[in-house]
Amino acid sequence: MTAPMERFDPAVPGHFVNPSYRASGGPAQAVIDPATLAEVGRIAETSVAETEAALDGLQAAQRAWARRDAKSRATLLHRAADAIERSDHRRCAELMSREMGKPYPEAIGEIAHCAGVFRYYAEMARDEAGKVAGTTQAGSFQYARYEPYGVSLHIMPFNFPVLLMCWTVAASLAAGNACLVKPAPATTLSTLEFMACFRALPEGLVACLPGGADLARALIESDRTHAVAFTGSVAAGKAVAAAAAARLKPAVIEAGGSDPMIVTAHAPLEIAAAGAVTAAFHLSGQVCTSAERLYVVESVHDAFVAAFAAETRRLRVGNGLERSEIGPLVSEAARAKVIRLVEDARDKGAAVVTGGRIPPAHNVGWFYEPTILTGVEPGMAILEEECFGPVAAVCRVPDFEAALAAANASRFGLGASIFTTDLAEAHEAAERLEAGMVWVNNPLIDNDALPFGGWKASGLGRELGRQGLDAFRRSKMVVIDHRPVRQDWWYPYPDDWFFGGGGRKIG
Repeated sequence: MTAPMERFDPAVPGHFVNPSYRASGGPAQAVIDPATLAEVGRIAETSVAETEAALDGLQAAQRAWARRDAKSRATLLHRAADAIERSDHRRCAELMSREMGKPYPEAIGEIAHCAGVFRYYAEMARDEAGKVAGTTQAGSFQYARYEPYGVSLHIMPFNFPVLLMCWTVAASLAAGNACLVKPAPATTLSTLEFMACFRALPEGLVACLPGGADLARALIESDRTHAVAFTGSVAAGKAVAAAAAARLKPAVIEAGGSDPMIVTAHAPLEIAAAGAVTAAFHLSGQVCTSAERLYVVESVHDAFVAAFAAETRRLRVGNGLERSEIGPLVSEAARAKVIRLVEDARDKGAAVVTGGRIPPAHNVGWFYEPTILTGVEPGMAILEEECFGPVAAVCRVPDFEAALAAANASRFGLGASIFTTDLAEAHEAAERLEAGMVWVNNPLIDNDALPFGGWKASGLGRELGRQGLDAFRRSKMVVIDHRPVRQDWWYPYPDDWFFGGGGRKIG
C-alpha cells in the first residue's frame, strides 16, 4: 500500500479512506476541462486490492460507529459540519469549475449548502430512533427500533457532486452506517478535495473510490455493501436498481427527468420569464429538475416567449471561472445529444427563437448557446428524452386543463412547476401534476426537511427529510414481557376450543 498523503494532489491519481489520501495504482487517465480542453488533473480506477482494503476499514469503523449512542454520533456529525464551514473551499470550487464547467459562483454556493444537512440529520437521528406501540397483550412492552444496514454505497452524478453526496452521506452516517462514495468520473477531483472535511469523523468511516461503471457494478454486487444511493440517468438507474434488487439490497434511485413548466393566463409574465431562464438554463440545463418542456397558454404565449427570449439573451456564455452564467456542457457527447435533439425538432417544424448553435466566440470546448424552441409538438424527440442541456422547448396549449394533461403525458415525473397568480390553479397543479415535487412561482427550490425524489421513471425512494433518513435504516420489532407467564393461546389447546365444543374456536 502506498504511503498516505496529507493533502490531495490532482496530478496524482488517488483515493481516500478517512483520514488519508493514497495514490492509486491503476492506469491513469487525464481529466479535461470542457471549456478549454486543457488537462486539469489525473484519475485512476481503484484496484481490487485497494477496494478490499477500503471495505475492511469501512466495516470495522461501522461496527464501532453503530455502537455509539445517538448523542455521540450527533456530536461528531456537528464537528463534520464545523469542518465544512471552517474550510476554505475555493480550491474545491475551482476544481469543480475546471472539471465540468460549472460557473464558479454556483460551485462555491453548492459547497456552502453542505454543512446544514449534516446538522439536520444529526439532530433528527438523535430525536427519533423508533416507535412505542399500543400493546396487543397486557403486560407486554412492544416497540420498533431503527438500526443501520452496514456500509452504504453512494454513486454520484457530475452536476452537483458534493451537495448530492452530502444529502445521502449525512443521512446514512446519522443512521449508523459507514459510507463508500463512488464519484462521477467527471467530478472525481473536486469530490476527493472535499473529502478532507470528513477527517472530523472516526478513522475508516468514509471512503471515496474513483472509477467507472465496472467499479460501480462490483460494489453493488459486493456482499460487503448493504444499501445503495444512486443519482444519474434513467438507463443507469434501472441497471443499478436491478443489480441491487437481485441481491435484495435496498436502493434509493434518483433517475432524472424532463420537467414541465406551465405558464397560465394568470401568470405574471415578467416574473415567469425570469424564472423560466433560471429553471431551464441553470448549470447549462444540466440539472435533473431543469424545466425542459414549457406549456404556455395560448392567450399569453407570444408575450411570454418575447419576454423569455429577452431575458435569455442577457446570459453570458463562457468559462465557468470567468463572468458567465452559461458554461460548457460536461462533455462532447453531452453536447452532441443536445445538438441532435434541437436538429430533430427543427426538422419536424419547430422554430429557433434564440440560440440553437455553438457560439462563434467559443468554438473550443463543449459550449452551446441557451436555446428557445417554439412550435414544439408531440412526436419530437425533445419531448420524449431528457435533454440535459440549455434548451427550452415551448409548446402552445389552449388552456390550463390542456397544459396539465400535456405536462403529465410523460414517462418522467421528477419535478414540475407553474407560474400563476390564480390560487385555484396553484392548488389544482399541486394536486394533479404527476411529479414528486411541484413548485409554484419559484422553481428548483429544495429543503433539507422535505423529501426529494420522483415518480414514474424518475426514481424510487427519497432523499432528504425523514424519508431520506429511513432509506438508510431498517426496523426491528421488539416484544418484551417482563413477567414470564404461560399464555392462554399457547399449545396445547383445550379440548373445548375445537369444533363441537362450547368454548373458544380456532379461526
